[in-house]
Formats: sequence, C-alpha cells, structure tokens
Amino acid sequence: MFKLDDKFLEDLGLGALPAEQKQAFLQHIYSELEMRVGERLTEGMSDELLDEFGYFVDMNMDGMKKWFEENLPDYADRDDFKQLKEANAQAPEAAVMSEYGAMKWLQLNRPDYPQVVAAVLEEIKNEIRSNKDAILAGATAAAEEKMPEEGADALADDDQPMDQAE
Repeated sequence: MFKLDDKFLEDLGLGALPAEQKQAFLQHIYSELEMRVGERLTEGMSDELLDEFGYFVDMNMDGMKKWFEENLPDYADRDDFKQLKEANAQAPEAAVMSEYGAMKWLQLNRPDYPQVVAAVLEEIKNEIRSNKDAILAGATAAAEEKMPEEGADALADDDQPMDQAE
C-alpha cells in the first residue's frame, strides 16, 4: 500500500514545497488518483455493474442490502466485517456497509484493482517528477504573493522628515 504524506513528496523531489501547500497538493494527488482509477476501472463495464457499485458510492441502503443478500448473505458474521465495524464504531451503519461492500465488490468484479491503483499512481508520480521544477516554482511564487510587504511601512516612516525645532 502507499501513503500520501511528506515522505511521498520528498521522494518526488517536492520536499521544499511550503508547508501550507503540502496538504493541498497531497489532496490534489489523491483526488486525481481517485478519478483516474475510477475511469480505468469502469472502462468496458456494464451498466448493471456500474449501478451495483453506485449503491456503495451513494450509500444506498436498499441497493447495498440487495447486493449483500445476493453476493455475501453472511457478511455481518464475517470477521473482516466485524473488525471494520469495530474500528469505526462511531460511523453510521451505512458508511461501514458502504466501505465494506465497495471493497468486496472490487474483489469480486475487479480483482485487478490493486494493480490498477499501482499503475495509475506510478503514472502520476512520473508526471510530477517531470514537472517538479515548475511545481516548485509555482509554489514559491504563490508563497511570495502571500507574504506581507515587509519594510513597506518602515520605508514610509523613514521618508518622513523628522520634527525639527525652529
């Protein structure tokens, strides 16, 4: 599995990103990864399969229950479901069912899911490596725009003539 964190950015040569921009950039990478993986996984998939997966994405309780009844009627008794539910004790039932169902749906219908994620992540990493100088330059420029104009007030004060006794 992979982790999107400071080390991930450092490995890509982006360790020098300003701290306030790191989290936003990591979120952008995650969103891009999610979108591209979704596109790749749905290529050539029937509408019926897309609708099934949509039950989990939309947390559609009726659809999820139907899918579980047809595919994993004993899901609530399975150790991995119990562990997920225990680890997310404060989460609503629909959220736990959604996460578990999506995982099981992918295992059943797209057993190549881990390989797809790895391939797409590698593509994104290569794109970032190819553009790291531009990314860093843009981040530096953005950070400089946010910096207050230090010295502007001091300069204005220095330009004022001192009160002189006449």
